[in-house]
Amino acid sequence: MYIELPEKRYYGIGEVAQAFGVNASLIRFWEKEFDILKPKKNAKGNRKFTPEDIKNLKLIFHLVKERGFTLEGAKIHLKEEKQKTLNNFEIINKLENIKNELQKIKEHL
Repeated sequence: MYIELPEKRYYGIGEVAQAFGVNASLIRFWEKEFDILKPKKNAKGNRKFTPEDIKNLKLIFHLVKERGFTLEGAKIHLKEEKQKTLNNFEIINKLENIKNELQKIKEHL
């Protein structure tokens, strides 16, 4: 499950791992496995993830952890149907946000 990060220009690997509820080593592993992840590195070699990287991580997380794709299957899916998957994923996210808002409204009634 993903916890929304505050809007920033760059995110450290610890923040990212915590937001996704996974170990930093998994984020580093995914970075090696998926060429769409390209965090910047500072002089010390610390990874700095951009909002675009977070968006791609959400998509990878959704495919691998939520839908049960293998890494190879997720890679193929991203290469062949990235735009379609991204559109569907964005629709799902928007619907989940609407659902959460409606639940909050219901609780206040």
